[in-house]
Amino acid sequence: MTRQATPLAERLRPASFDEMVGQERLFGENGAIRRILDSGYLPNMVFYGPPGTGKTTAAEIIARGSDKTIRRLNATTASLADVKSAIADTSTLFGSGGILLYLDEIQYFNKKQQQTLLEYMEDGRVTLIASTTENPYLYVYAAVLSRSSVFEFLPVAPEEMLPALRRGLSLLRSDAPDAPEPREDEDDLLYEIASRGAGDVRRALNLLEQLYAASGGDPASADISLFAPKAVWAADKSGTAHYDLLSALQKSIRGSDPDAAVFYLARILESGDLPGAVRRLQVIASEDIGLAYPLAAVVTRACCESAKELGMPEATVPLSHAAVLLATSPKSNTAYLAYAA
Repeated sequence: MTRQATPLAERLRPASFDEMVGQERLFGENGAIRRILDSGYLPNMVFYGPPGTGKTTAAEIIARGSDKTIRRLNATTASLADVKSAIADTSTLFGSGGILLYLDEIQYFNKKQQQTLLEYMEDGRVTLIASTTENPYLYVYAAVLSRSSVFEFLPVAPEEMLPALRRGLSLLRSDAPDAPEPREDEDDLLYEIASRGAGDVRRALNLLEQLYAASGGDPASADISLFAPKAVWAADKSGTAHYDLLSALQKSIRGSDPDAAVFYLARILESGDLPGAVRRLQVIASEDIGLAYPLAAVVTRACCESAKELGMPEATVPLSHAAVLLATSPKSNTAYLAYAA
């Protein structure tokens, strides 16, 4: 069976918003960015979110639909000289209508490199589309953000990934005319692949390609657990994602949303941070529930002690108990405000 040298994810890169999967609220028929572009307006934009969610693809689609001269830079390899070279195009005949600069991984540019763009963004000679996997409010210079619209790209849900995986499987079969006949239960396999992609379409497509190659064209016959573990959501303890999850847990409880509270609790626990979850739940019991239901702190403490004694995976039960209790309890932050005063 012959194999294409270009990775499947690259071969399937969408050429239009209609081919994209996920990010419906941004690029769907009534999506925010799509409506802005349909009006003929192209603002400076910063895209942020985890890998494999469509940031680069969206930027390339926007660039192709623009009437501006396009320059692409990757901040991991570009230097200040590269930035100045791109800006210099604005004074040429080809750049007289302005240039569209797509800057990937902008978080790797230092303050001086980012500042170089400001004057040109201000007067419209440069339209910037930047992407980052990090929190832009920590890594992108405030003056750049002030001149840009910031859009968050969310992890892609498994059911949203299915069309891309179906197209990928069809393309792999077209490369090998002698491939086995499709199975009736293939959608079940594709859903499992999408789930293990953990919101990353590229990861899911790479997994599909590996399964297809290893199984001789019959991915349903392969043991997927040998190629990919159960997905563990990103929660880098040294970065901001770890604290974002803890904050999301607290805000879900504060907003009396038990479903969201258990969801974020699960992400924290599956990332391996049992102590962080235990500590945050006990803080929430006094900070957000407090005097509205004083026994919540007692029950939460008991659940957390039980979780530490049980360890994972059984610790999920008492901690879910605590999270649902706190989310559905009345709220009072008077104790917190009294000390802060």
